[in-house]
Amino acid sequence: MKFMHCLVTLAMVMATTHVTSPPAFAIGTPRLLIGQDFPDPDVIKTDSGYLAFSTSTGATKMPYAHAPAPEGPWRMAGDALAAAPKWAKPDGGFWAPDVTRLTDGTFLLYFSAAVAPGGEMCIGVATAAKAEGPYTPAGDGPLICVPGDGGDIDPQTFVDSDGSRYLLYKSDGAAIGPPAAIWSQKMRADGRTPDGPRIELLRADLASENAVVEAPSVVKTPGKYLLFYSADTFQSSGYHTGYASAPALSGPFVKAGAPILSTDLLGGKVDAPGGADVVDGHIHFHGWLGGGRTARGMFQLPITFPNDVPQLG
Repeated sequence: MKFMHCLVTLAMVMATTHVTSPPAFAIGTPRLLIGQDFPDPDVIKTDSGYLAFSTSTGATKMPYAHAPAPEGPWRMAGDALAAAPKWAKPDGGFWAPDVTRLTDGTFLLYFSAAVAPGGEMCIGVATAAKAEGPYTPAGDGPLICVPGDGGDIDPQTFVDSDGSRYLLYKSDGAAIGPPAAIWSQKMRADGRTPDGPRIELLRADLASENAVVEAPSVVKTPGKYLLFYSADTFQSSGYHTGYASAPALSGPFVKAGAPILSTDLLGGKVDAPGGADVVDGHIHFHGWLGGGRTARGMFQLPITFPNDVPQLG
Protein backbone atom coordinates (compact mmCIF):
# COMPACT_ATOMS: atom_id res chain seq x y z
CA MET A 1 0.00 0.00 0.00
CA LYS A 2 2.86 2.41 0.78
CA PHE A 3 4.33 1.65 -2.64
CA MET A 4 1.01 2.42 -4.36
CA HIS A 5 0.68 5.64 -2.36
CA CYS A 6 4.12 6.73 -3.56
CA LEU A 7 3.17 5.99 -7.16
CA VAL A 8 -0.01 8.07 -6.85
CA THR A 9 1.91 10.94 -5.26
CA LEU A 10 4.57 10.80 -8.00
CA ALA A 11 1.88 10.82 -10.69
CA MET A 12 0.26 13.91 -9.17
CA VAL A 13 3.58 15.74 -9.05
CA MET A 14 4.34 14.82 -12.66
CA ALA A 15 0.87 15.92 -13.72
CA THR A 16 1.43 19.42 -12.40
CA THR A 17 5.04 19.82 -13.53
CA HIS A 18 5.50 22.84 -15.81
CA VAL A 19 7.42 21.21 -18.65
CA THR A 20 5.17 21.05 -21.72
CA SER A 21 2.67 23.93 -21.75
CA PRO A 22 3.96 27.02 -23.55
CA PRO A 23 3.93 30.34 -21.70
CA ALA A 24 1.62 33.19 -22.58
CA PHE A 25 2.70 36.83 -22.59
CA ALA A 26 0.73 39.97 -21.84
CA ILE A 27 0.34 42.61 -24.54
CA GLY A 28 -1.14 46.06 -24.20
CA THR A 29 -2.19 48.21 -21.27
CA PRO A 30 -4.79 46.89 -18.83
CA ARG A 31 -7.98 48.93 -18.61
CA LEU A 32 -8.94 50.06 -15.09
CA LEU A 33 -12.68 49.44 -14.81
CA ILE A 34 -13.33 50.02 -11.10
CA GLY A 35 -10.89 52.37 -9.39
CA GLN A 36 -11.87 51.58 -5.81
CA ASP A 37 -11.56 48.55 -3.56
CA PHE A 38 -13.18 45.67 -5.46
CA PRO A 39 -11.13 42.51 -4.79
CA ASP A 40 -11.70 39.00 -6.16
CA PRO A 41 -14.03 40.10 -8.97
CA ASP A 42 -16.61 37.74 -10.47
CA VAL A 43 -18.15 38.99 -13.73
CA ILE A 44 -21.31 37.62 -15.36
CA LYS A 45 -23.34 38.52 -18.43
CA THR A 46 -27.05 39.17 -17.93
CA ASP A 47 -29.96 40.15 -20.13
CA SER A 48 -29.44 43.81 -19.16
CA GLY A 49 -25.67 43.99 -19.38
CA TYR A 50 -22.88 42.84 -17.06
CA LEU A 51 -22.61 42.48 -13.30
CA ALA A 52 -19.49 42.20 -11.19
CA PHE A 53 -19.35 41.02 -7.56
CA SER A 54 -16.49 41.38 -5.08
CA THR A 55 -15.26 40.44 -1.63
CA SER A 56 -16.64 42.51 1.27
CA THR A 57 -15.43 46.09 1.52
CA GLY A 58 -16.20 48.24 4.53
CA ALA A 59 -19.76 47.67 5.71
CA THR A 60 -20.89 46.23 2.37
CA LYS A 61 -21.18 42.44 2.64
CA MET A 62 -21.13 41.69 -1.09
CA PRO A 63 -20.51 44.75 -3.28
CA TYR A 64 -21.68 44.59 -6.87
CA ALA A 65 -21.41 46.82 -9.91
CA HIS A 66 -23.23 47.09 -13.26
CA ALA A 67 -22.12 47.95 -16.79
CA PRO A 68 -23.80 47.90 -20.22
CA ALA A 69 -20.69 46.34 -21.81
CA PRO A 70 -17.52 44.60 -20.57
CA GLU A 71 -15.52 47.82 -21.07
CA GLY A 72 -18.02 49.79 -18.98
CA PRO A 73 -18.79 52.29 -17.78
CA TRP A 74 -18.99 50.39 -14.48
CA ARG A 75 -21.11 51.83 -11.65
CA MET A 76 -21.37 50.57 -8.09
CA ALA A 77 -24.90 49.33 -7.47
CA GLY A 78 -25.22 48.13 -3.87
CA ASP A 79 -25.00 45.04 -1.65
CA ALA A 80 -26.04 41.71 -3.20
CA LEU A 81 -26.14 39.68 0.05
CA ALA A 82 -29.33 40.29 2.04
CA ALA A 83 -28.03 38.90 5.35
CA ALA A 84 -25.15 36.99 6.87
CA PRO A 85 -25.77 33.24 7.22
CA LYS A 86 -26.40 32.06 10.79
CA TRP A 87 -23.32 29.81 10.72
CA ALA A 88 -20.91 32.61 9.79
CA LYS A 89 -19.25 35.36 11.80
CA PRO A 90 -21.32 38.42 10.84
CA ASP A 91 -18.27 40.69 10.93
CA GLY A 92 -15.82 38.22 9.40
CA GLY A 93 -16.29 39.33 5.80
CA PHE A 94 -17.55 37.42 2.76
CA TRP A 95 -14.89 36.51 0.24
CA ALA A 96 -14.51 35.71 -3.44
CA PRO A 97 -18.14 35.54 -4.66
CA ASP A 98 -19.29 33.47 -7.61
CA VAL A 99 -22.72 33.89 -9.21
CA THR A 100 -24.28 31.28 -11.47
CA ARG A 101 -27.70 30.62 -12.97
CA LEU A 102 -29.47 27.27 -12.73
CA THR A 103 -31.61 25.79 -15.51
CA ASP A 104 -34.78 26.75 -13.62
CA GLY A 105 -33.75 30.41 -13.63
CA THR A 106 -32.68 30.57 -9.97
CA PHE A 107 -29.41 32.37 -9.26
CA LEU A 108 -26.86 31.06 -6.76
CA LEU A 109 -24.21 33.10 -4.98
CA TYR A 110 -21.29 31.12 -3.59
CA PHE A 111 -18.98 32.82 -1.11
CA SER A 112 -16.42 32.13 1.62
CA ALA A 113 -17.01 33.13 5.24
CA ALA A 114 -15.53 32.49 8.66
CA VAL A 115 -17.38 29.92 10.74
CA ALA A 116 -18.49 31.24 14.12
CA PRO A 117 -16.93 31.04 16.62
CA GLY A 118 -13.76 29.24 15.46
CA GLY A 119 -12.94 31.41 12.48
CA GLU A 120 -12.03 28.74 9.90
CA MET A 121 -13.12 29.72 6.40
CA CYS A 122 -15.80 27.62 4.69
CA ILE A 123 -17.95 27.97 1.56
CA GLY A 124 -21.62 28.88 1.69
CA VAL A 125 -24.38 29.51 -0.83
CA ALA A 126 -27.30 31.92 -1.14
CA THR A 127 -30.19 32.10 -3.61
CA ALA A 128 -32.06 34.84 -5.48
CA ALA A 129 -34.60 35.28 -8.24
CA LYS A 130 -32.48 37.94 -9.98
CA ALA A 131 -28.78 38.06 -10.79
CA GLU A 132 -28.25 41.20 -8.70
CA GLY A 133 -30.06 39.70 -5.72
CA PRO A 134 -30.83 40.24 -2.93
CA TYR A 135 -29.42 36.79 -2.10
CA THR A 136 -30.78 34.86 0.89
CA PRO A 137 -28.42 32.38 2.59
CA ALA A 138 -29.46 28.76 2.10
CA GLY A 139 -28.98 25.86 4.50
CA ASP A 140 -28.18 25.64 8.19
CA GLY A 141 -24.44 25.28 7.68
CA PRO A 142 -21.65 25.68 5.12
CA LEU A 143 -21.84 23.92 1.77
CA ILE A 144 -18.13 23.01 1.68
CA CYS A 145 -16.15 22.72 4.92
CA VAL A 146 -13.73 19.79 4.76
CA PRO A 147 -12.03 18.81 8.05
CA GLY A 148 -8.27 18.98 7.74
CA ASP A 149 -8.27 21.45 4.83
CA GLY A 150 -7.33 24.37 7.04
CA GLY A 151 -10.19 26.28 5.43
CA ASP A 152 -11.98 26.20 2.06
CA ILE A 153 -12.32 29.39 -0.01
CA ASP A 154 -12.57 30.88 -3.51
CA PRO A 155 -15.56 29.01 -5.00
CA GLN A 156 -15.98 29.13 -8.78
CA THR A 157 -18.64 27.45 -10.93
CA PHE A 158 -17.91 25.62 -14.16
CA VAL A 159 -20.66 24.13 -16.33
CA ASP A 160 -19.37 21.72 -18.97
CA SER A 161 -20.75 21.40 -22.49
CA ASP A 162 -22.89 18.42 -21.45
CA GLY A 163 -24.54 20.45 -18.69
CA SER A 164 -22.57 18.87 -15.85
CA ARG A 165 -22.04 21.37 -13.05
CA TYR A 166 -18.87 21.65 -10.96
CA LEU A 167 -17.72 23.81 -8.07
CA LEU A 168 -13.99 24.54 -7.97
CA TYR A 169 -12.39 25.85 -4.80
CA LYS A 170 -9.17 26.16 -2.83
CA SER A 171 -8.16 24.30 0.31
CA ASP A 172 -5.92 26.55 2.39
CA GLY A 173 -3.56 23.82 3.53
CA ALA A 174 -2.10 23.52 7.01
CA ALA A 175 0.85 25.11 8.77
CA ILE A 176 2.32 21.60 9.02
CA GLY A 177 1.31 19.38 6.12
CA PRO A 178 0.39 19.74 2.46
CA PRO A 179 0.31 23.20 0.84
CA ALA A 180 -2.75 24.77 -0.73
CA ALA A 181 -4.58 22.87 -3.49
CA ILE A 182 -7.41 23.45 -5.98
CA TRP A 183 -10.27 20.98 -6.11
CA SER A 184 -13.23 20.17 -8.35
CA GLN A 185 -16.47 19.00 -6.78
CA LYS A 186 -19.22 17.78 -9.10
CA MET A 187 -22.62 19.18 -8.09
CA ARG A 188 -26.16 18.06 -8.75
CA ALA A 189 -28.45 20.21 -10.88
CA ASP A 190 -29.58 22.22 -7.82
CA GLY A 191 -26.01 23.52 -7.37
CA ARG A 192 -26.32 22.88 -3.63
CA THR A 193 -25.69 19.13 -3.39
CA PRO A 194 -22.25 17.56 -3.90
CA ASP A 195 -22.33 14.57 -6.26
CA GLY A 196 -19.55 12.09 -5.52
CA PRO A 197 -16.01 12.68 -4.24
CA ARG A 198 -13.98 15.78 -5.01
CA ILE A 199 -10.93 15.64 -7.32
CA GLU A 200 -7.63 17.44 -6.77
CA LEU A 201 -6.70 19.43 -9.88
CA LEU A 202 -3.39 20.97 -8.85
CA ARG A 203 -1.29 21.84 -5.81
CA ALA A 204 1.15 24.59 -4.88
CA ASP A 205 4.35 22.73 -5.76
CA LEU A 206 6.51 25.48 -7.31
CA ALA A 207 8.89 27.73 -5.39
CA SER A 208 7.39 30.80 -7.09
CA GLU A 209 3.96 29.92 -5.65
CA ASN A 210 5.13 30.11 -2.02
CA ALA A 211 2.73 27.30 -1.03
CA VAL A 212 -0.29 29.26 -2.37
CA VAL A 213 -2.60 28.48 -5.29
CA GLU A 214 -6.09 29.97 -5.25
CA ALA A 215 -8.86 31.75 -7.19
CA PRO A 216 -9.53 28.97 -9.75
CA SER A 217 -11.36 29.70 -13.00
CA VAL A 218 -11.84 27.29 -15.93
CA VAL A 219 -12.19 28.05 -19.63
CA LYS A 220 -12.93 25.30 -22.14
CA THR A 221 -11.31 25.73 -25.57
CA PRO A 222 -11.82 23.41 -28.57
CA GLY A 223 -9.08 21.05 -27.41
CA LYS A 224 -8.31 21.82 -23.77
CA TYR A 225 -9.55 22.74 -20.34
CA LEU A 226 -7.59 25.77 -19.11
CA LEU A 227 -7.45 26.36 -15.36
CA PHE A 228 -6.46 29.90 -14.39
CA TYR A 229 -5.27 30.39 -10.81
CA SER A 230 -3.50 32.93 -8.60
CA ALA A 231 -0.28 32.10 -6.76
CA ASP A 232 2.00 33.53 -4.06
CA THR A 233 0.63 35.71 -1.24
CA PHE A 234 -1.79 38.42 -2.33
CA GLN A 235 0.01 41.17 -0.36
CA SER A 236 3.19 40.60 -2.39
CA SER A 237 4.11 42.09 -5.75
CA GLY A 238 5.07 38.52 -6.63
CA TYR A 239 1.38 37.58 -6.61
CA HIS A 240 0.56 36.44 -10.13
CA THR A 241 -1.89 34.56 -12.33
CA GLY A 242 -0.86 31.29 -13.92
CA TYR A 243 -2.70 28.66 -15.88
CA ALA A 244 -2.60 24.93 -16.42
CA SER A 245 -4.09 22.84 -19.22
CA ALA A 246 -5.64 19.38 -19.37
CA PRO A 247 -7.52 17.16 -21.83
CA ALA A 248 -10.37 16.76 -19.31
CA LEU A 249 -11.64 18.64 -16.28
CA SER A 250 -10.48 15.73 -14.13
CA GLY A 251 -6.92 16.33 -15.37
CA PRO A 252 -4.08 15.76 -15.43
CA PHE A 253 -3.38 19.50 -15.43
CA VAL A 254 0.02 20.66 -16.66
CA LYS A 255 1.18 24.08 -15.51
CA ALA A 256 2.44 26.55 -18.10
CA GLY A 257 6.10 27.47 -17.99
CA ALA A 258 5.46 31.12 -17.03
CA PRO A 259 2.68 33.27 -15.56
CA ILE A 260 0.13 34.85 -17.85
CA LEU A 261 -0.28 37.89 -15.58
CA SER A 262 2.35 39.33 -13.26
CA THR A 263 3.57 42.71 -12.11
CA ASP A 264 6.65 42.38 -14.33
CA LEU A 265 4.78 41.11 -17.41
CA LEU A 266 2.44 44.08 -17.16
CA GLY A 267 5.37 46.48 -16.91
CA GLY A 268 4.36 47.55 -13.42
CA LYS A 269 1.04 48.94 -14.72
CA VAL A 270 -0.80 46.60 -12.33
CA ASP A 271 0.64 45.50 -9.01
CA ALA A 272 -0.02 41.86 -8.03
CA PRO A 273 -2.64 40.88 -10.65
CA GLY A 274 -4.86 38.03 -9.49
CA GLY A 275 -8.40 36.75 -8.96
CA ALA A 276 -8.86 36.33 -12.71
CA ASP A 277 -12.23 35.69 -14.35
CA VAL A 278 -12.70 35.23 -18.12
CA VAL A 279 -15.95 36.45 -19.69
CA ASP A 280 -16.81 37.24 -23.33
CA GLY A 281 -13.28 37.60 -24.66
CA HIS A 282 -11.94 39.53 -21.66
CA ILE A 283 -9.98 38.57 -18.58
CA HIS A 284 -10.91 40.56 -15.48
CA PHE A 285 -8.59 40.68 -12.47
CA HIS A 286 -7.72 42.77 -9.44
CA GLY A 287 -4.54 44.66 -8.58
CA TRP A 288 -3.37 47.06 -5.87
CA LEU A 289 -4.18 50.73 -6.43
CA GLY A 290 -2.00 53.75 -5.78
CA GLY A 291 1.19 51.92 -4.96
CA GLY A 292 -0.14 50.80 -1.57
CA ARG A 293 -1.81 47.81 0.04
CA THR A 294 -5.18 49.23 1.02
CA ALA A 295 -7.41 48.78 -2.06
CA ARG A 296 -7.54 46.55 -5.11
CA GLY A 297 -9.29 47.75 -8.27
CA MET A 298 -10.73 45.71 -11.13
CA PHE A 299 -8.78 45.63 -14.41
CA GLN A 300 -9.42 44.10 -17.81
CA LEU A 301 -7.52 42.87 -20.86
CA PRO A 302 -8.74 41.22 -24.08
CA ILE A 303 -7.98 37.50 -24.29
CA THR A 304 -8.08 34.95 -27.11
CA PHE A 305 -7.15 31.28 -27.31
CA PRO A 306 -5.27 30.47 -30.54
CA ASN A 307 -4.27 26.77 -30.59
CA ASP A 308 -5.77 26.39 -27.07
CA VAL A 309 -3.21 28.82 -25.61
CA PRO A 310 -4.35 32.05 -23.88
CA GLN A 311 -3.08 35.20 -25.58
CA LEU A 312 -3.56 38.66 -24.06
CA GLY A 313 -3.83 41.96 -25.82
